Amino acid sequence: MKEIIKNPNTSSWSELCKRPTFESEDLASTVDEIFAAVKAEGDKAVLRYNKKFGGRNLKGLWVSSLEIKNSEDKISEELKDAIDLAYENIYHYHYAQMAQPRVMKTTNGITSFRKNIAIEKVGLYIPGGTAPLFSTALMLGVPAQIAGCTVIQMVSPPGEDGTLHPAILYAAKKCGVKKIYRAGGIQAIAALTYGTESVQAVHKIYGPGNQFVTAAKQEAVRQGVAIDMPAGPSELLVIAEKTANPVFVAADLLAQSEHGADSQVILLGDDEKLLSAILELVQSQVKKLPRKDIIRKALENSKCILLKDLNECMNFSNAYAPEHLILAVDKPAALAEKVINAGCVFMGHYTPESLGDYAAGPNHTLPTGGHAKAYGGLGVDSFVKKINFQHATTLGLQNLGPAVEIMAAEEQLMAHKKAVTLRLQYLKK
Repeated sequence: MKEIIKNPNTSSWSELCKRPTFESEDLASTVDEIFAAVKAEGDKAVLRYNKKFGGRNLKGLWVSSLEIKNSEDKISEELKDAIDLAYENIYHYHYAQMAQPRVMKTTNGITSFRKNIAIEKVGLYIPGGTAPLFSTALMLGVPAQIAGCTVIQMVSPPGEDGTLHPAILYAAKKCGVKKIYRAGGIQAIAALTYGTESVQAVHKIYGPGNQFVTAAKQEAVRQGVAIDMPAGPSELLVIAEKTANPVFVAADLLAQSEHGADSQVILLGDDEKLLSAILELVQSQVKKLPRKDIIRKALENSKCILLKDLNECMNFSNAYAPEHLILAVDKPAALAEKVINAGCVFMGHYTPESLGDYAAGPNHTLPTGGHAKAYGGLGVDSFVKKINFQHATTLGLQNLGPAVEIMAAEEQLMAHKKAVTLRLQYLKK
């Protein structure tokens, strides 16, 4: 991200919108191998792959209730207070999404309503490879808690010492999660898919991850398990106008880049002088960051693009469909009206994406890889099934039945028609 791409033709936008990827054949074969092993060997395979991919030789996957309980004593009071505050904000935001059944009368004698029923068994994946993302434990655990899921299981890759970060355990405890396992990557998703001696098979899997985790979740779908959304390597797009503070924007780009080497950030603007200043600050600020090696790799996949005006910037953003979109402009509300595709939008000069990652309230589990064109961010709706209910009285059947008879006959589904006709004839008697 050292040079500015100046006024690219719209015909080249699709190429500029491409994300960094691994070789799909190698990735697919790795997923197939690990899924087959976990299905056949259970815990033994999960433990083996945990060790192979950087973990210790663990005796078991399960995190004991005592370890969860003691996690509170292993983090600072300041961190506990911060997690507590974030929990409250996330809880209030998501609780407002709970919908009460509303009975509708469509025809005299016909009533219908839709009811939210919690998905019984869910699996929550908490990334923890290069950074223990305890914030994700809140973002997944809170809506699952509010929805009322019966079985909530959490998996996360252990650190080099074989344990999970106590902040992950504390956040999980806040959300009422009691079943936590030391497992990460493809093997963790496979365990949630098939079940093992320790881990129950679930009905739906949630959580972000790298390309390996994303590919594993897609394999889970092929095995009949639902997933929240395609949520892979993190990404950010910033639209900056001349009023933007280049120091802020550079910091935002670096913040998102430190998630992983396969992350991607895109900077758009209509002022070449501003873009140049931001790029210079990116290069100077990165030198002072502890994760600079990861950031620099991510920046190799990133782009800075000069476009003619903010309207064209927004058109490009909608084509890219970013996971995170920062509108670094003086009047963000007007520009926000033009957003069509984005996971979450951060409006104005004083709304860094970091607020959303941790504590503002909205969920930070968002669609990546362009999937924001069809998916939204995670919420309580993701943890429930919406079941429709209908009830017809005798009057309702008499009012609606003749129309259904006509429609069923036209579709040549005579058994459908007869199911109505027999009842109508019975009522005539």
